[in-house]
Amino acid sequence: MNDDRFDAVSLGIMWDRLIGIADEAFQSLVRSSFSTIVRESYDLSCLLFDHEARAAAQARFSIAPFTGTGPATLAAMLRRFPPQTLKPGDVIVTNDPWIGTGHVNDINVARPLFRNGRLVGFTFSTTHLPDIGGIGHSAVGREVFEEGLWLPVCKLFEEGRPNELLLDIIRTNVRVPEQTVGDIMANVSCCEVGGRRLVEFLDEYDLDDLKGISQAICNQSEAITRNALREIKAGTYRSELKVEGPSGPIKLACSVTIADGSAHVDFAGSDPPVPSGVNVPLCYSTAIARYSIKCVSTPHLPNNEGSVRPVRVTAPKDCILNAQPPRATSGRHAIGHFVNILIFNALAEVIPDRVYAEPGMLNTLNFQGIHPDGGKITSVYFAAGGYGAMRGLDGASTIPAPSNINGQSSEVWEETMGMTVVKRELLPDSGGAGRFRGGLGQIIVLRNDTGHPLTMFPIALRTQFPARGLQGGGDGALRRCWINGVEIDPYARHIMQPGDRLEVHEAGGGGFGDPRERDRERMLQDLADGYITREAARNVYGFDPEGSRVAAGAS
Repeated sequence: MNDDRFDAVSLGIMWDRLIGIADEAFQSLVRSSFSTIVRESYDLSCLLFDHEARAAAQARFSIAPFTGTGPATLAAMLRRFPPQTLKPGDVIVTNDPWIGTGHVNDINVARPLFRNGRLVGFTFSTTHLPDIGGIGHSAVGREVFEEGLWLPVCKLFEEGRPNELLLDIIRTNVRVPEQTVGDIMANVSCCEVGGRRLVEFLDEYDLDDLKGISQAICNQSEAITRNALREIKAGTYRSELKVEGPSGPIKLACSVTIADGSAHVDFAGSDPPVPSGVNVPLCYSTAIARYSIKCVSTPHLPNNEGSVRPVRVTAPKDCILNAQPPRATSGRHAIGHFVNILIFNALAEVIPDRVYAEPGMLNTLNFQGIHPDGGKITSVYFAAGGYGAMRGLDGASTIPAPSNINGQSSEVWEETMGMTVVKRELLPDSGGAGRFRGGLGQIIVLRNDTGHPLTMFPIALRTQFPARGLQGGGDGALRRCWINGVEIDPYARHIMQPGDRLEVHEAGGGGFGDPRERDRERMLQDLADGYITREAARNVYGFDPEGSRVAAGAS
């Protein structure tokens, strides 16, 4: 088959096959992982590249930040180890925040693929490790050096031989060496599975390498994306917002310029970095920005290099969204996730039907301690607020945004961590009121039943600035955290003694449109489901459950 030209049917079939290969690699990683972060929460990504390091396909459940940073990470790896120097059996790794995913907690693993002695492509995976040493996943670090082991681009395997010194260094620097090294090896296995299937794919279609199919996929995706961007009215659109930080409010700002099938996102006007672990390297800001533009232009188009070529991202050097080393970055998502909201708020002026109201967002709770069986434990509990509503659609409840990480099973968490999940239930009235209601947050109560003290680091957004509604919609409820009934600092280090209870009220998403225009049947269903109380129905929505409208605020 001619590598440079594919008919539409063949291209579609082969494209789907590549995505299927990435999905198989993804599942092999999930099933062989040692940690709940990967096995339960899917905090990972798998990508396929051609031999020129173009991203051709990703696994469907890959998270957006990792998909967005992967191409630049592989490019940096190949600057350190040029393609002509690579051998079969080599495996390259790094967790460098500025060429990886923005913090040291994530490991990036790349494996070159060879067929008939020629380099034909790369498999690539990223996961959040259960531990990388240092303070642990938190916002309390002042420099990156406090946050854990920082690995430059290096070879974990060379021609199939493991780098035992590197593995020993990792084991020595982490709290849970079996889990951490096990997860790294799961990444290696994932890349092996994806690579084997990719070579079989080339054999089946008698292709010398991935170059032709990759070019066809990327070029078609680029053309589709540019055409979609041309449908958005050209102009420059701006937004800014304030976000709670560990030492005070932080201003974020952006402009989005749409012109001739391209988008330029610039973060000029954002505040400088802060002496806490919420600073964001530009690689992460860029990934979220490109994801956001894709959401409003080509949401159904599979991700590849071509789908992001039309999007350029810039920021002043050493602003909080372009933090430079050695700034602390472990909790970079606490600020970086707001890039999505900045862009959506800016574009709400011109495409209000394609953006949602602000979401309640993700909450991460990192625990470190000793299991009842005496072994060391550390893991992140992912909790989520409500999604923002949009025209024609209520916000989903307890869904993280903009990340697509899963929440953990209570049963698995209890078994793995020795804690008890006392309660998980939806929080009535937490979603912003509107013609279309914001998604609800939830109440989570966790009890320390390990028999030992637990160290807990929350990174809890939305504790001061609620998720704002759109087009007259109401704001969502704020997030709040207590230990034994005493409200705690949402960014600090806390010790939970045996029997202590952590209670979290997750933030609600913003509403869309005038609450008094909400459909009667939706109101009755909300009341039946317990999503809103009768008091809120009457006082906020101006709705009498017996059938008549009342004045908002009436008693």
